[in-house]
Parts: sequence; structure tokens; C-alpha cells
Amino acid sequence: MTSLDVPALSFPKIALVTGGGSGIGKATAARLAALGSTVIVGYNSRREQAEAVAAELPGDGHLCLRISVEDTASIAAAASAVDAKFGRLDALINCGGATVPVPANDLDGLTDAIFDRTVAINLRGPFAVVRAFRPLLERGSEAAVVNISSIAARTGIGSSLAYLAAKAGVDALTIALAKVLAPHIRVFSVSPAGVDTDFVPGRTREQLQKTAERLPLAHITTPDDVARAVVACIVNLTSSTGIVVPVDEGRHL
Repeated sequence: MTSLDVPALSFPKIALVTGGGSGIGKATAARLAALGSTVIVGYNSRREQAEAVAAELPGDGHLCLRISVEDTASIAAAASAVDAKFGRLDALINCGGATVPVPANDLDGLTDAIFDRTVAINLRGPFAVVRAFRPLLERGSEAAVVNISSIAARTGIGSSLAYLAAKAGVDALTIALAKVLAPHIRVFSVSPAGVDTDFVPGRTREQLQKTAERLPLAHITTPDDVARAVVACIVNLTSSTGIVVPVDEGRHL
């Protein structure tokens, strides 16, 4: 190979996106399908929305599966369904998540119930999905896991203390899993901030714009900005694993 010979990039043949019915998950599903991947759109409760996303994806063979990241039985059933249909998985993108905004100084407002559910969804959930799909990923080609984290894990500023703590746990889990699952499976965190979605209840676009104006790149991050970073990890960063990739317009600086 000469310095001008560039090997063709491979794309995941079978990819699963949890939380694929909206926001970052929807944008990621679209990017992967455009590459030629068959995409499994995971959803929790909004089945019709997920089915509409799958129907709009380019290519054939896409499907929807209910995957409640809080429910181990739901995850196990989804893994069995993917095994029966495809027998493998090349990419797993953990986008499923939820948050309840609680001001950081309102310690009493952050109840045990809110804290526990936030951690269960945003930290235990991604782990449980990786655990269930590990055998299928080990049968995949250049398999990769991408966990959607948050720059809140690094800045200590987020929708709640529980949420930023859970996402810090995701980043730590990413590093640990990268060691455990090597050499067959690469593991990444993609860490956005202030993405233009309805993920945080009550947050307005005007609030996002004011925050963006203070950032080095002065731009509101779009779901597709995050999706492109996810694809880059899977397709381009074939000699990397266990890294956290900020997609935050320089907010961490």
C-alpha cells in the first residue's frame, strides 16, 4: 500500500440504536441507514413513532423492537429477536435515556426515587444492553458500542445531579468495558451538551441559543452533529477504544 492508497471504510451491516425514535437516536439511525446499514430502531413506549422512523430510513430490512432499558426482560427478549433474525450485531448505540430536571442546589428536591430511576435508566440501562448483546457483538464485524453520554459528566452542570453522576458513570463504564471487551469490540462515549431536542423537559430553544452564544463555537448542537460523531467512532476510529468524544461546541474548555 502506498501513502496514497486508502482502504475502503467498512460500515456496520447490522446496527441497533436504543432510543431510536427521536432526537439523537433518530438522527443516528438515519446516518447509519444512509451508509447501508440495516438498522434496528429500539423504543420504549412510542411504538408508532419508532415505526415511522424505520419506515423513512433508506434501504431495506429495518425494524423496530421494544427495548425498555429499565427492564432486563425486555432487553433479553430484544437480544433473542435480533439473534433469531440476524445472528449478529455490528454496532450498538445506547441512546435511550431520560431525565427529570432538578436544580443543583435543591438537594431535597432530588428525591431517592428520582435519583434511583435516573441512574437505572442512564447508567444501569446501557450496561444491561451491552451485557445482553455482547454475544451478538462478538459475532459481528469490527463491532463497536457507542454510549451517548453528556458533557455534564465533565462540567458538573446538568439537568440534575443524578443525571450528571449517571453520565460520569457511563464514561467510566466505557473505559472499563473497552478493556473487558477488547479486542473484538470497541467502546466509545460520545458526550454532547445542549442538543436541540426536547430531551430536557421545559428547556426552550431560546435557552439553548443563549448558552450557545457563550461557547467557543457559538453554535447549537444538532442531533445530526452528534450522529456524525457516532458514525465516526464506528467507521473511522478503528484504532481507538475507551475514549470520550465531546460534541459540545467547546463547552468543556
